[in-house]
Amino acid sequence: MKQIKILIYEPSEVIAVGIKSVIKQIWGKNVDIYEVADYNNLPVLIMKYQPDILLTDLSVLRLAEIKKIKKQSVCKNIAIQHSLDYSQILSEFDEVISIFDTTETIKTKISKQVNLNQSSSPEEALTIREQEVLVRIVNGLTNKEIADNLNLSVHTITTHRRNISTKLQIHTVAGLTIYAISNKMINK
Repeated sequence: MKQIKILIYEPSEVIAVGIKSVIKQIWGKNVDIYEVADYNNLPVLIMKYQPDILLTDLSVLRLAEIKKIKKQSVCKNIAIQHSLDYSQILSEFDEVISIFDTTETIKTKISKQVNLNQSSSPEEALTIREQEVLVRIVNGLTNKEIADNLNLSVHTITTHRRNISTKLQIHTVAGLTIYAISNKMINK
């Protein structure tokens, strides 16, 4: 298995220790974990360690800082989410880990970013929720209608749509419809 390098930017020691523990539980000796609690040290440590993944507490960063980090590094950025009201900032990350995620969910999200998930077909890469959203998209529902139908925010639906298009590399409703039919997600 590939050795993974993860840099955790988390000022809260309690949260950092918890995340580090979960990651070690998942990958054991196959992961090198580095920590930073001060933003001023972050660029230096990114250059020094060249991490595959940067886990960032998004509650302590502004949007401009996140964009600057993305421009300066090639690592995948994963947000550590404490709250639900960061939709604009979350769109700048490659993935989001919530403090409420299970160990298996964290493993799946990080694996997907470092290509450890050997999923053979694109539909396996779609989450259950993304599949639900996809079916509603091809049935002609608007983002607002889908949000109301699934009791989610319009921002969440927008994020799901973007993730679906990115994962499947299909950017039209017609293409998504053909995909859904050919994968028996909907009837003709």
